[in-house]
Amino acid sequence: MKILLTGATGYIGKRLLVVLAEAGHHVVCSVRDPKRFTPPKSLSANIEVIQNDLLDKASLSTIPKDIDAAYYLVHSMSSSDNYAELEQKSAINFREALRDTAVQQVIYLSGIVNESALSKHLASRKKVEDELGKGNYHLTTLRAGIIIGSGSASFEIIRDLVEKLPIMIAPKWLLTRCQPIGISDVLLFLSKTLMNPKTYDQDFDIGGSDILTYKEMLLQFGEARNLNRTIWIAPVMTPRLSSYWLYFVTSTSYKLASALVNSMKVEVVCRNDAINKILDIQPIGYKEALSKAFAKVESNGIVSSWKDALSSSSRRMNISDYIEVPSYGCFVDKRQETCDNRTASIQKIWEIGGKNGWYAGNWLWRLRGYLDKLAGGVGLRRGRTNEDTLTAGDALDFWRVLYANKEEGRLLLFAEMKLPGEAWLEFRMNDKNTLTQTATFRPKGLLGRLYWYAVLPFHGLIFSGMLHKIATAKRNTFTQVAKEPV
Repeated sequence: MKILLTGATGYIGKRLLVVLAEAGHHVVCSVRDPKRFTPPKSLSANIEVIQNDLLDKASLSTIPKDIDAAYYLVHSMSSSDNYAELEQKSAINFREALRDTAVQQVIYLSGIVNESALSKHLASRKKVEDELGKGNYHLTTLRAGIIIGSGSASFEIIRDLVEKLPIMIAPKWLLTRCQPIGISDVLLFLSKTLMNPKTYDQDFDIGGSDILTYKEMLLQFGEARNLNRTIWIAPVMTPRLSSYWLYFVTSTSYKLASALVNSMKVEVVCRNDAINKILDIQPIGYKEALSKAFAKVESNGIVSSWKDALSSSSRRMNISDYIEVPSYGCFVDKRQETCDNRTASIQKIWEIGGKNGWYAGNWLWRLRGYLDKLAGGVGLRRGRTNEDTLTAGDALDFWRVLYANKEEGRLLLFAEMKLPGEAWLEFRMNDKNTLTQTATFRPKGLLGRLYWYAVLPFHGLIFSGMLHKIATAKRNTFTQVAKEPV
């Protein structure tokens, strides 16, 4: 089928795109700025990109006439004070633009609106739903509360609060109940609703298996990260004070914080689970959703394993496209350098560690390994599993190989040393022989943040020196090595 996907660069959209394309659909991605849109290269045959702006009616002429269905995944909550008016105008323009197309179904992801007194944010979502419902197609609305997944705005606020504050004096809206849902389940509902007549012209609430207060969500998040947290409720905190509290403590904008605070005063619990039975979905609980959110690597929302998806697909999909290091809530040291000789540099990467060392600041690496042993870690004593090759699963000093493809020029390592967080080290060569070296650290609590800043002064010596040694490797220092499997 030919599917129009709005919000393709957003949190939900970029994950749903992969699910739809992997299912064999032709996805028309509606984006405002194509330069900000970087879908997996291996899906290019299934993707068409059009540029438009839902607030600009004339630009919507780019929408193909032969689309079968469309997803409406856009909102303006954090962009302007008058976001309600902008959201309504966008919905009207979108509805009218579809009038002359062959679209049969529009699927809209909204918020749960089961109370009579709604926040401005939730009232705006309901108004968008009403406008979309006036079109000459079947509208299916899925209403969700808090979405649990790395990168979700609400989830990142929860992460910031728990990771940064051992003790919280919080507003009384933390006692409001909600029904969080994991991102993997959201994608299941969105994909299984597509062209399903049983869902036409209806709205459904979607949620996980747990109903919790926001306070319980924060405390369980702390348990999942092995962080002891204490929360005291202060009834004197007004919505304005609460918004400033979120703004200063977390990485959110004040406009988004204000909108979320007003929404969090409203209970968002599903009316029933009818949609679960219609689509045969059993949503996971909050703790399992947290576990998935903190996986070692992200797979862009692909529910099945990468290898299973590849083996069952007739397309030439690249597993590397679906292996991405987490980025939200992480500290990143990213460096680039053009290589003198691509093959020599890749070989240099494949020889790293063990008796060859790490090419720069080796005494610091040895010191770190010694300290790790003192803390009960593996230290550097493991060396390399294989002297001449690197394969996913191999030990590499105090790292573990997650992905290794020599022909592609990509090596991804995960730290198994004792750390107040999780760490990744990645080497990635592009088609222009530019090597990108990325060190990523996902801190756990205040100790994790202090650790990052403590080692930051040494990054220039270690990481810049290592990258330069690899980039300037000469071809005559090694013999040609054949392609290795993933």
